[in-house]
Amino acid sequence: MTGNARRSLSDVHESVPTEYLSKWRKGMAFAGPAYLVSVGYMDPGNWATDLDGGANFGYQLLWVLVMSNAMAVLLQTLCARLGIVTGRDLAQACRETYPRPVNLALWFLCEIAIVACDLAEVLGAAIALNLLFNIPLLWGVAITSLDTLLILWLQRLGIRRLEAFILGLILVIAACFAVEMFIVKPEIGGILGGLIPRIDSRSLYTAVGMLGATVMPHNLYLHSALVQTRRIGSSDEEKAAACRWNFFDCAIALNGALFINGAILVLAAAVFYKAGQSVTEIQQAYKLLTPLVGTVVAAKLFGVALFCSGQSSTLTGTLAGQIVMEGFLNIRIQPWLRRLVTRLLAIAPAAVVIWISGNDGTFKLLILSQVVLNLQLPFAIIPLIHFTSDRTKMGIFANGWKLRLGGWVTAAIVVSLNLWLASQTIGSWAAGAGSWAPVVWTLSIALAGTILCLLLWVTFQPLRRTEAAPVPTLGLETVLPKVIEAPSYRRILVPLDHSPLDRLALSHAAGMAARHGASIFLLHVEEGVTSQIYGQDSSTAEVEAGREYIDSLVNSLGELDLKVETAIRHSSNPRKEIVRYSREIQADLLVMGAHGHGGIKDLIFGNTINPVRHALNIPILVVRSD
Repeated sequence: MTGNARRSLSDVHESVPTEYLSKWRKGMAFAGPAYLVSVGYMDPGNWATDLDGGANFGYQLLWVLVMSNAMAVLLQTLCARLGIVTGRDLAQACRETYPRPVNLALWFLCEIAIVACDLAEVLGAAIALNLLFNIPLLWGVAITSLDTLLILWLQRLGIRRLEAFILGLILVIAACFAVEMFIVKPEIGGILGGLIPRIDSRSLYTAVGMLGATVMPHNLYLHSALVQTRRIGSSDEEKAAACRWNFFDCAIALNGALFINGAILVLAAAVFYKAGQSVTEIQQAYKLLTPLVGTVVAAKLFGVALFCSGQSSTLTGTLAGQIVMEGFLNIRIQPWLRRLVTRLLAIAPAAVVIWISGNDGTFKLLILSQVVLNLQLPFAIIPLIHFTSDRTKMGIFANGWKLRLGGWVTAAIVVSLNLWLASQTIGSWAAGAGSWAPVVWTLSIALAGTILCLLLWVTFQPLRRTEAAPVPTLGLETVLPKVIEAPSYRRILVPLDHSPLDRLALSHAAGMAARHGASIFLLHVEEGVTSQIYGQDSSTAEVEAGREYIDSLVNSLGELDLKVETAIRHSSNPRKEIVRYSREIQADLLVMGAHGHGGIKDLIFGNTINPVRHALNIPILVVRSD
């Protein structure tokens, strides 16, 4: 559906209270968003780049992880500040600032990044299933599509339970690698030497992949929305406190992710690089761990951690996709449908590569997915720096010169590495194209030039703006009508389902009817087999009990001097009968009770409210008991 701007993750927006006097309880209330974000920094794509870097270059690229983590802490902190201060996620801020063609381009690039990330999660989970249970990769890829059901269930439980589940997976991964480090006993001198920055053309591709795997673009959109799940208040003091607590949350969570990434690289350096073994696939790393380390425990822990990594990352990828689509396009679709589309787009290339090149192609595809993520990264970083430095949006929370300098240095490093990589990649493509080299050069330069022009526009357009940006209005009209007319209801329809919700719905309907002098219409739809066959001629104990039940409700409403009419319909489709009867009596208000189930239960038991509200163009009041 489309319409006015919505709150980020509206179903859990400001659902977590933070009004605690105890610093411990307050800190725990704010803890969570960064942990959901941090799983994107330890997904299977990270495993591929870290294993590649450690096995081929030893400890040499460890500094890339440390630098990437420092960038991540800075950028995620800016995202949290944007969400807390403006009540906007990064995608919404882009939509309200840039013209529609630019927003569409940014949205498209971000969707590519999300699919690339999901591709890594598909391959990682499939590889883990293959290693632990000998399930073929193609079957593993197909099985990963079922995690949509897990996501639906977890989202229904609320944001805090989702955060707890993710934290549990992170702790399992961390524990596995803590044991791995104890087993392999890496060289401390080599680790310290790896913190000295050095890079060459041979290690550039892996370094860029490691950077893209660590600082993930969709995490910037995700974090700016997740911080809004906390109820923090509107004063500057409350916002400042929330910014401080979220900084601590970021520092702890992302340094935990650094430990896991560093552990993967150090493991690869201590085991594979030391033995002269080049790793060309994650499966190879798993199989080599046992003979090289001397214990099967190391390999099993590796597989368990990989599976947990894929599952945790796929959950946050779903939320990020929802935020990006709603933010850029102001369109919201069902989370399960959003998840299914993203997963299908990721499964297709994974299945094709496995079918054509087998296991060998999966490792290269994992690294390529992370390079794609890094190429999209500037289109998230640069708007973020502009927005958080803009006093019209941030007020007293606008970035100072130190934060601006750190942000622009980060952007410059990412863009420089991307330009270097792009020139090398295009050159290698042309060199291998033979007589088609001119075509490759032409198409590559045209595509790269278009993307570069968009990046330059996003970078320099805000600097040319002379007038203040409009203040966000959450989609409200800037000029309200002089007189707001209150509606008058004459016919209020209440569908019944013989549950305690009936009396709750009737109490609301009675209040409205008494105020407006309206009539109440009660409708019950009999769904039994007898009713479906014999219709109005049905006469069973269940039907008679239904009539007595409605009569008791009529008597209760009659004591309030309310006008009541009743109808009993017989059908296998209550939704159609509600719509049909509403049109028949020309109802101008519908009051319905909601059972509170969703997700899988909606698929099993059905969902009445949504189909009815889409079919009718009258106001609908949905009531739900505690």
